[in-house]
Amino acid sequence: MRLRTAAALAAAGSLGVGAVAVATGRWVSGLALNPSPDGPAASPASAHGKLTVHAVGAGQVTLTRSLASARPGVYGLSAPGCHATVGRVLETTPDTVTRRLERVQFGRLMDGAQVTMTPQAYTGEPMGAHGLPYQEVAVDGELGPMPAWFVAGARDTWVITVHGLGTTRRHPLVVLPLLHRLRFPVLLISYRNDPGAPASPDGIGHLGDTEWRDVDAAVRYAVREGARRVVLYGWSTGAAMALRVADHSPLRDRVSGLVLDSPVLDWQAAVRGLARGRGVPAPLVPLGVRAAAGRTGLHADRLAGSADPALLSVPTLIVHGPGDTLAPWRASRDFAERRRELVTLHTVADAEHQAMWNADPRGYEEALRRFLTPLM
Repeated sequence: MRLRTAAALAAAGSLGVGAVAVATGRWVSGLALNPSPDGPAASPASAHGKLTVHAVGAGQVTLTRSLASARPGVYGLSAPGCHATVGRVLETTPDTVTRRLERVQFGRLMDGAQVTMTPQAYTGEPMGAHGLPYQEVAVDGELGPMPAWFVAGARDTWVITVHGLGTTRRHPLVVLPLLHRLRFPVLLISYRNDPGAPASPDGIGHLGDTEWRDVDAAVRYAVREGARRVVLYGWSTGAAMALRVADHSPLRDRVSGLVLDSPVLDWQAAVRGLARGRGVPAPLVPLGVRAAAGRTGLHADRLAGSADPALLSVPTLIVHGPGDTLAPWRASRDFAERRRELVTLHTVADAEHQAMWNADPRGYEEALRRFLTPLM
C-alpha cells in the first residue's frame, strides 16, 4: 500500500495534482459504474488473481492455496474455454488446496491451467447448467428489448431474478434448481448495459438509480404473461433495484415479497469498498466517490429513500454476512432490526459479496425455502 501511495504522489508531482485527481477519480468510479462481468465487482474473490491447477484426479482438483481457494462452499472455476464447479475442501497443504470437483460444465480442466475462482458456480443457460427447459424471451424496456430466460412453473407467483455488480443473468443460476423444485415460474432478466441489452444513454451504470425501471418493465411483462404476484430477488445493486421497484412502481401492489442478497443499501460505501479491494490508496478513495457522483448525478442521500425500512410493505428476506467488504453488513442488520415484523435476516459467515449461496448452499436454500413457502 505504501508503494502505491508513493507512486500516486510521485505522479501527482510530475503531472499535477488536478490531472491526477481527475484521472484517478474516473478510474475508481469506473470500477463501480462499468464493472466487467465476473470481475472484481462480482466478488473480491475475483481480485485475488489467477490460481494454478496443480492436479486433476477422480472427483478432485488441487489448486494454489489462497484466501479464495481455501474458502468453504461451492464455487466456479473459470478459464478460457473451460468452466468447472468445485465443492468442499478435501485437503490443504502449505501451498495447495484440494477440493471436490463437482463437474466440468464445458472444456477440459488441465494441469497447469490458470483459473479464476468465481461465485458464478454455473455458466451457460438453464438447460446447459441444470437440464431445465427454458424460453429465450425479450422484455420491452424504455431503451428497447432486453433478453431474459423464462423457466416455466405451475404457480401464479413468479420469481424475477435481478443480478448485481459485475455479473450477468447467469449468476442467479445457482438458485434456479430450488426455485424450480418449488414450482415457481422464474424470469432471469438482464438490464441496460448487459450483453445483448441496450446501452444507457451515457454508457455507464447508475448503481440502480436508472436500472430499476428495467426491473419494473420485467414486472409488467410478468403480469401480462399471467403472473398474479411477483417476488423480486436481487443481488447487490439488483437488491437496490428491487427495493426501488417495491417503493416506486405503478405495479408495486403485485410485489408480494423481496429477497435481497448482499444488498447495496449505501452506494457510496460500495464505491469505497470496490476501490479498497483494488488497492487504491486511502487518500484517493474519496476522489472515486466524487467522480461517481459527478458522472451519474447521484448525491449523498440518493437511493437512500428506497432503502428506508419505514417504507417497506412486503415480507423481505435479507441474506448477508459480516465478511462482505463491498456492501456493509451492518446496514442490512440495522434494516432488519427496524422492521422485525417484515424482515428476516439470514446471516452467512465467511462469505464475500454476492457469494452468500456459495459459502453455505444448504443453509441458504433452507432459509430461502422457509421464506418463500408462505408466498406460494
